[in-house]
Amino acid sequence: MRLFLIRHGETVDNVAQLYAGSRDSQLTNHGFQQATRLGEYLAKKDVSFSHIFSSQLQRAVKTAEMLKKAQSVIPTCDTDIEVKQVSLLMEQDFGFYEGKSYLARPRSSGKSGREAHWEEHKNEPGFVDIESKTSMIRRADEFLDDFISPILDGKSENGTGIGYEPVIAIVSHGILLSVLWKRLLLRIPRKNVVLAEDLIAERQYMILESLGGWSNTGYLELALANDPDIDGLPVAKEDVKDLSATVPDALPNKSVPRQAEENIHASCDGVASSAAAKSADPVDQPQTAEPAKWEGWSTKICAINSRVHLAGLKRTGGGVGSSKHDEGQKTIESFFKRQRTK
Repeated sequence: MRLFLIRHGETVDNVAQLYAGSRDSQLTNHGFQQATRLGEYLAKKDVSFSHIFSSQLQRAVKTAEMLKKAQSVIPTCDTDIEVKQVSLLMEQDFGFYEGKSYLARPRSSGKSGREAHWEEHKNEPGFVDIESKTSMIRRADEFLDDFISPILDGKSENGTGIGYEPVIAIVSHGILLSVLWKRLLLRIPRKNVVLAEDLIAERQYMILESLGGWSNTGYLELALANDPDIDGLPVAKEDVKDLSATVPDALPNKSVPRQAEENIHASCDGVASSAAAKSADPVDQPQTAEPAKWEGWSTKICAINSRVHLAGLKRTGGGVGSSKHDEGQKTIESFFKRQRTK
């Protein structure tokens, strides 16, 4: 099975630097181009999706729809595939902060701007707290239990039979994807997780639970097999050179410089996951049971926050690229197309 964890394209709230979790922010023109590029790139690599899941928020749905649209050029694609919208994949709800500007970090405090603001205003009437980390963990676990585990068990309604390989796209949001990855990782025995050698070479420090943030339309690609020997899994040669290197256990925190650790956690819908993915109460720790293992399953990490598809893509100037995408607007190429002769 191949699994792609994909973040949506750029949104108007990303550009405006506004907190956008449950807020239904729209793609910019540049974000639409990012999603288009992603779909076309994966289609050229013959990535034929059997399942496409997205959150119900339009920035994720429209990104997922561009994946589906690009599938039509693949001879073996399932033309009836649908984008299944799942509210469990929604971004963290920022409560009071939804739609508000990012809060600057106070110079005299070690706290983030949001944490300092929370301390000051948490007891005011009408203050709505952000969604807790525990809530996000429960949502991630429910999604994996209800939608991914049945596919692993061969009980999915989308395809079965000898030689059938599920290829799954999950289009969601930066913070939720980070939580989803950590909960997925808990289900696979650590000894059965391997990493491409070129990915190890790229990263001086590697903390398996914290691979880093997701850029707009960046994706994490995993190849899973129900066999401890996973050397024969189909992966793109461009992405992976040597697949024999086993991922070491997470490095001790002391081996990661503070700045590097902050960069690792930098994310996600415009905010730092190290701060925003916490419960609003800094002392609140998630009380969740460890999920059942996917016994016998192994995973190979083939790409981390891959943005190969964005190579050469430039933002349209004059503010056009950062404007809200209008599906009714024409592309510049359409003005130069010859009219069909009757």
